[in-house]
Amino acid sequence: MGNSIVKSQMEDVKNFLGNSVAAFEDFLNNTTIKDLETEKQGNVNYYKSILSHVRKLLVYCEEGLDTCTIILKSEPFQKGAAEKTLYRIYHQCIEEFFSPKNDSWFENSRSAYTGKNSIQFHEEVPDSLKTMFRQLEGEFQRIREELEYYETDYRTKMIQSK
Repeated sequence: MGNSIVKSQMEDVKNFLGNSVAAFEDFLNNTTIKDLETEKQGNVNYYKSILSHVRKLLVYCEEGLDTCTIILKSEPFQKGAAEKTLYRIYHQCIEEFFSPKNDSWFENSRSAYTGKNSIQFHEEVPDSLKTMFRQLEGEFQRIREELEYYETDYRTKMIQSK
């Protein structure tokens, strides 16, 4: 891929991450376990697990945003560093959004056929959580489709370099 295409993708991902960080921060700064319990009685440990992973997603997105900002400011543009960063963002942010390591929620692969949101929770959760995920899911899906190229391309490059 040419420098201008990769740079354009970096700018797009930077904007996406900035919006995601703002949404995660807004939710986390205004939500406590007690708020979730008040909104909907449920498994407190499950709520804690979800909030814990949302905090991790926030950190991953912040790190990705910082890295994008640095790479986009560097002259000349470092295409290799940008591609490696986009690969890392794909795994740390996008894949973790749809399939977190702590398994607090999961992606329903059939959702593409039903027109429903793909993020499903193992237990009932408050509407505020569902709403936040619904608001973010479309952009996460769009960026996932854009960055899937780096998943295969970066791995191919790493295998070929060995």
